[in-house]
Amino acid sequence: MNGADTLVKTLLACNVDTCFTNPGTSEIHFLAALDANPKMRCILGLQEGVVTGAADGYARMAGKPACTLLHCGPGLANGLSNLHNARKAQSPVVNIVGDHATYHLQYDAPLTSDVEGTARPYSDWVKTVQSINDIAFDGASAVAAAQTYPGNIATLILPADIAWDKAQKIVGPIKLQNPTAPSEKVILEAHSAIQSGQPTLIFCTGAALMDANLKKLNRIATATGCQLLAQTSNKRIQRGFGRFDIERLAYPIEEAREQLRNFKHIILLGTKQPVSFFAYPNKESRLSPKTSNVITLATPKEDVEVAIDMLLDVLGNPKNFSEVVQKCSIAKPSGVLNENNIGAAIARHIPENGIIADESITTGRNFFATTYGSAPHDWLHVTGGAIGCGMPQATGAAIACPERKVINLQADGSAMYTLQSLWTQAREGLDVITVLFSNRAYKILQKEMEALEVANPGQVGADMVTLDRPDINWVAIAEGHGVSGTKVENAESLDAALEGAVAGDGPFLIEVMI
Repeated sequence: MNGADTLVKTLLACNVDTCFTNPGTSEIHFLAALDANPKMRCILGLQEGVVTGAADGYARMAGKPACTLLHCGPGLANGLSNLHNARKAQSPVVNIVGDHATYHLQYDAPLTSDVEGTARPYSDWVKTVQSINDIAFDGASAVAAAQTYPGNIATLILPADIAWDKAQKIVGPIKLQNPTAPSEKVILEAHSAIQSGQPTLIFCTGAALMDANLKKLNRIATATGCQLLAQTSNKRIQRGFGRFDIERLAYPIEEAREQLRNFKHIILLGTKQPVSFFAYPNKESRLSPKTSNVITLATPKEDVEVAIDMLLDVLGNPKNFSEVVQKCSIAKPSGVLNENNIGAAIARHIPENGIIADESITTGRNFFATTYGSAPHDWLHVTGGAIGCGMPQATGAAIACPERKVINLQADGSAMYTLQSLWTQAREGLDVITVLFSNRAYKILQKEMEALEVANPGQVGADMVTLDRPDINWVAIAEGHGVSGTKVENAESLDAALEGAVAGDGPFLIEVMI
């Protein structure tokens, strides 16, 4: 074996069996090792943002890391925006970044860069393999770092000469430490707030939004009268009929303030206190009232499920809960396309156990309300605000859950960042439906101009937030990447297209003209 063989075998021994890659010369020996170890599934992405975004979507649905294989510092840099999203989602990802041979670095060849410096702001753990004797342990350590609760980005840099040197040792999984539990003091503080009789909110994300934990939170809310609210963007929410509903904090600042206005106590469960996405002139960044008492029941690094169980215990473990979401009968939409009838069409056709990868940005802002009683499904958000994640996330989710249909709700401007995902979906035969909202604009920026009191920009400002001259033909783009597609211009045709796509197999794109 050489170092690359050892690393691949170590990754497999640590239960990492999927590799998303866009390789280069420095990774040739790693590619040869992948050839020699067919248990590692390899998926090619034609741009590194596709690779890292797919690893994020995979981790969210598989509950374990994939590895990425990236080419030197510039290849890593191309994938950083979706590593940012993955880090904000607390998704476990192991990056293997090839680099020049150790003795070649002194010559400052064209691809020479500070790979560690590039990785560090977007990683929780970074290491360069220093010798062939370290490679197996470093690989196992990277996996352990990624799997440390609640999930981390681990980046291992592999010099080319260490990849090709002879090696023998393989290392198995490193035992993980149990996640930190919250202190009894904060449990009692939260209990006191909930029992105070004053308006109290549990503001949550992460594991709290999985079905079993939502049921427990519902028992707490039913017993005490407190309210529940998820943060705006979340790693994964399990929802649909037969489950317990939870609303999200609104994105627009005034709507969010109104949601939080009356709460005297805000209990944070796996999240930080609610703040606006951006700063705005003459507006506070903090969204909750200054007079509200903010209690951190569990930090983002502490065990959310244990915190819920501890709170249930001090409440006497109440058993009653409110009714689950009932199945809704949604009328077939008709007429001109708008947010409501688009949402109705989507709600009608979410398949049971489907997965929604949501990067609809503005068009889909209210889709949670319209899909309230849809079939049970998982919903994935843009957690870090870096656009271009929806298509790759859908790709990775489909790799993780091949038996489940994935629907990607996708803004057109964001889609241009990682449209190569369509090629990967076609090559792998992935069951992904892309619902592409073609408003031919960066609509979110048009709304932000208003929020920032630049309501009437000049021609240059207007041109920088529109996607016309020329118009983008998404059906042609999809077909050019091997994915069939159709264009719809009214609600009836959208409903019919969704019905046909859900009944079919393989990737398909629906361009929704709005």
